[in-house]
Amino acid sequence: MKLYNTLTRQLEELQPQRAPTVTVYTCGPTVYDYAHVGHWFTYVRMDTLIRTLKANQLAPKWVMNITDVGHLVSDADEGEDKLEKGAAREGKTAWQVAEFYTQDFLAGMQLLNISKPTHIVKATEHIAEQIELIQLLEKKGYTYLIDDGVYYDTSKFPHYADFAQLDVDEQQAGTRVAVNPQKRQTTDFALWKFSSKNHQRDMEWDSPWGKGFPGWHIECSAMSMKYLGPTLDIHSGGIDHVPVHHTNEIAQSEAATGQRFANYWFHGNHVMVDGEKISKSLGNGIRLQDILDRGIPLAALRLHVLESHYRNQSRFSWESLEAANNRLRELRAMAALRWQTRATVNDETTFTFSDVTIELTTALSNDLNTPQALTFLSQISTQVLAILLHPAMLAPFETMLEDLDKLLGLNLLQETDISDAHKQLIEEREAARQAQNWGAADQLRAHLESDGILLRDTAHGPIWFRV
Repeated sequence: MKLYNTLTRQLEELQPQRAPTVTVYTCGPTVYDYAHVGHWFTYVRMDTLIRTLKANQLAPKWVMNITDVGHLVSDADEGEDKLEKGAAREGKTAWQVAEFYTQDFLAGMQLLNISKPTHIVKATEHIAEQIELIQLLEKKGYTYLIDDGVYYDTSKFPHYADFAQLDVDEQQAGTRVAVNPQKRQTTDFALWKFSSKNHQRDMEWDSPWGKGFPGWHIECSAMSMKYLGPTLDIHSGGIDHVPVHHTNEIAQSEAATGQRFANYWFHGNHVMVDGEKISKSLGNGIRLQDILDRGIPLAALRLHVLESHYRNQSRFSWESLEAANNRLRELRAMAALRWQTRATVNDETTFTFSDVTIELTTALSNDLNTPQALTFLSQISTQVLAILLHPAMLAPFETMLEDLDKLLGLNLLQETDISDAHKQLIEEREAARQAQNWGAADQLRAHLESDGILLRDTAHGPIWFRV
């Protein structure tokens, strides 16, 4: 299996440290608001990575964090904590906001059929581990104390700029990282922030340096190393994390352990809508509920994500989502054939059903080439819908559907048979068509559509599938 490694900017063969186990860490959500489709693109891509690892006979040990404290609105460790901001917006405590949006995110993962990580870990439940890691960095001489907190001295880590290929000397105040006059370098970042003396926070803890809360970056290092060890096989997240968050994770983790933090870095690119990056700050974030309110199943969003390569900039639009929904209908129509085998069909194909799994796995194993996988799958569905299914083809066909569900998470095997009453309506419509009673045929078709059952007329008779 090959993946593009941000660390080396090369396509590399994946070689886990202790195969078949492969350790994977994913930067999860900051739970101060609803996740939008830009976030969900990232997590569907991470899920596809996990599914592809399994298809290659590997056993992922997958950890995803929940940032429920410490993520400030500025990369410069300035401004409000996003949880505190959410609390002020909604008239709740930060704890209540974090719990509500954590549960909403977990529900969204289920709705999108995203695999459940081995561990989902919250920053607020690992304060002791974060303090311990800061103490280790302090002991090794990587920290300094200023008025608002404990900071990491990036000048002590010679390779700080390597991962993101930063030009630190030219990085000016007020660009990517704003200035704090007490910071030694503009790139230095907070490990522990002190509580304000004029304001009591909902979330604060005692520490050796004073009451406060952890910086955003320290949680990922502390929690990933607790559950997966000092060196991860794969660290994954959005490409926007490369210049600051992931760069800082590497600096603090490798300074603490003296070992490489992650062997492979897997990053999904931005998602655009109307020419702009999707973000909460721009107010163009589309929620899962917005999609459901339009009557579009979330499996169509999964397909929309897979239609673009994870390393390319993606574009979301309602038109493209509708096109993905049409593709989903084709796949569901194919899956529904398992309930509609016919003894007299053209069973000639250019493939066997076992070939499909091999071809899809091959495409996904080549740096998650999901567009290639979907193009091939469309060719298969077109052929199958043209020939229909002979009863002898049913067993290998169902095995293929099971493999598709494991690889792409589309739940095609969940397509169930329709009722005898609906089958009777289809027979009545076909009789009306044979009698050229088009009005009655149209009425029966409309009745079936109102029950969520669509029809496709073929040379071998009508086939049905659900919306």
